Amino acid sequence: MTRQRKKISATIRSWRINLRSDKSLEDIAKMFNAEVQGWINYYGKFYKSAIYPILRHIEIFLILWAQRKFKRFRRHNTRARYWLGQIARREPKLFAHWRLGLKSPAA
Repeated sequence: MTRQRKKISATIRSWRINLRSDKSLEDIAKMFNAEVQGWINYYGKFYKSAIYPILRHIEIFLILWAQRKFKRFRRHNTRARYWLGQIARREPKLFAHWRLGLKSPAA
């Protein structure tokens, strides 16, 4: 899984989620959910614990996206993380990795 993890991480970085501040959270979900769901289906079938660090990587980029998109989160990593956690509680089916229960903590 190590080689695949590197390849998937490179793919996630190439998406440059954190630089897409012109998009809404729903737009980002629509753009990348199909591929993330495919990874979850394929790698999660037999080795689910190996896919969690990769999915956390996506969550980190979503936090960076929120910090870039909203002025109130600029230098507040924790606030952005809690804000995303609240959205994950309200809309748990928005992102594919949120359906697994992998989310930022909510306040």
